[in-house]
Amino acid sequence: MIILQVEGVGKQFGGLQALSNVTVDLPQGEILGLIGPNGAGKTTLFNVINGVYEPSDGRIIFNGKDITGLKTYDVARLGLARTHQIVRPLNELTVRENVIVGACFGREDHGLAAAGAIADEVIEFIGLSVRTDQLAGSLNIGQKKRLEMARALAARPYLLLLDEVLAGLNPSEIAGMVEIVRKIRDRGITIIMIEHVMHAVMNVSDRMFVLDYGQQIAIGTPEEVANDPKVIEAYLGDPELAERLMSDAD
Repeated sequence: MIILQVEGVGKQFGGLQALSNVTVDLPQGEILGLIGPNGAGKTTLFNVINGVYEPSDGRIIFNGKDITGLKTYDVARLGLARTHQIVRPLNELTVRENVIVGACFGREDHGLAAAGAIADEVIEFIGLSVRTDQLAGSLNIGQKKRLEMARALAARPYLLLLDEVLAGLNPSEIAGMVEIVRKIRDRGITIIMIEHVMHAVMNVSDRMFVLDYGQQIAIGTPEEVANDPKVIEAYLGDPELAERLMSDAD
């Protein structure tokens, strides 16, 4: 089953063409790695998919429903959640209260009591149980990344968009986060993840999708993408890097 269809999507900001004719189908249960140079349009594509921006061209189909132009809160109610590259915790609320917010405004539209039970389960799953009553603003960056994921998961999404959840983490934290991503997929949640930590995203992704200057230049398995001359030229920059990345991913 195809859970997401991006059909000929373009996005223009004044004279800047940020996205141009982007087309991709995402099967349910897949992890799709979205990569490309800084400024390639990756986060813009996320913003179009989840309703921050309305596309200038094309349309977005989610679970068989045309969601083009819907507001972010309407998209969340349909089962599409995301994290942000720059984490956005509610700093004056506790970890548990932050996650409760996700459950209250997600797909299942829970009241506080049910949302609290969901928050407790998700916090344990994500590895933040010892931080439950700690103010979100006092967490370190790795813990805030996990909180961002927990809040999105509490919304009970069918599709989760992860925007650079590995950025700023040390190798141990990266390994732990990659394992969480795998466990999320094991729960039946489909994932698109923007990432620059190449060995990690290649290790966890079923397919890779590459953008450059707002245009798609490659899609395929991690091995196919790592060895694509267009990707090497636009992003990897070193023909020998592909071999090293695939060796790290094994």
